[in-house]
Amino acid sequence: MKMINVYEMLKTAAANYVLYRQTRNEIANLPADIALDLGIYPGDAERLARESVYGKAA
Repeated sequence: MKMINVYEMLKTAAANYVLYRQTRNEIANLPADIALDLGIYPGDAERLARESVYGKAA
Protein backbone atom coordinates (compact mmCIF):
# COMPACT_ATOMS: atom_id res chain seq x y z
CA MET A 1 0.00 0.00 0.00
CA LYS A 2 2.79 2.43 0.88
CA MET A 3 4.57 1.79 -2.43
CA ILE A 4 1.58 3.18 -4.33
CA ASN A 5 1.71 6.35 -2.24
CA VAL A 6 5.42 6.83 -2.94
CA TYR A 7 4.85 6.19 -6.62
CA GLU A 8 1.99 8.70 -6.77
CA MET A 9 4.05 11.26 -4.88
CA LEU A 10 6.97 10.89 -7.31
CA LYS A 11 4.63 11.03 -10.29
CA THR A 12 3.03 14.24 -9.00
CA ALA A 13 6.42 15.80 -8.26
CA ALA A 14 7.64 15.00 -11.78
CA ALA A 15 4.49 16.41 -13.37
CA ASN A 16 4.77 19.59 -11.30
CA TYR A 17 8.41 20.02 -12.29
CA VAL A 18 7.53 19.70 -15.98
CA LEU A 19 4.79 22.30 -15.54
CA TYR A 20 7.20 24.59 -13.66
CA ARG A 21 9.82 24.40 -16.43
CA GLN A 22 7.27 25.02 -19.18
CA THR A 23 5.81 28.00 -17.32
CA ARG A 24 9.25 29.42 -16.55
CA ASN A 25 10.37 29.10 -20.16
CA GLU A 26 7.21 30.71 -21.51
CA ILE A 27 7.51 33.68 -19.16
CA ALA A 28 11.23 34.10 -19.81
CA ASN A 29 10.68 34.06 -23.57
CA LEU A 30 7.76 36.49 -23.73
CA PRO A 31 8.28 39.23 -26.30
CA ALA A 32 9.19 42.49 -24.54
CA ASP A 33 6.06 44.34 -25.66
CA ILE A 34 3.72 41.62 -24.40
CA ALA A 35 5.60 41.29 -21.09
CA LEU A 36 5.36 45.06 -20.63
CA ASP A 37 1.62 45.03 -21.39
CA LEU A 38 1.14 42.28 -18.79
CA GLY A 39 3.36 43.98 -16.22
CA ILE A 40 5.73 41.02 -16.16
CA TYR A 41 9.51 41.28 -15.92
CA PRO A 42 11.03 38.21 -17.65
CA GLY A 43 13.78 38.16 -15.03
CA ASP A 44 11.14 37.12 -12.51
CA ALA A 45 10.26 34.02 -14.56
CA GLU A 46 11.60 31.53 -11.99
CA ARG A 47 9.75 33.13 -9.07
CA LEU A 48 6.51 33.54 -11.01
CA ALA A 49 6.59 29.96 -12.28
CA ARG A 50 7.43 28.56 -8.84
CA GLU A 51 4.56 30.47 -7.22
CA SER A 52 2.20 29.45 -10.00
CA VAL A 53 2.94 25.74 -9.74
CA TYR A 54 3.89 25.24 -6.08
CA GLY A 55 2.07 28.13 -4.41
CA LYS A 56 3.37 31.17 -2.62
CA ALA A 57 5.96 30.56 0.09
CA ALA A 58 4.97 31.49 3.61
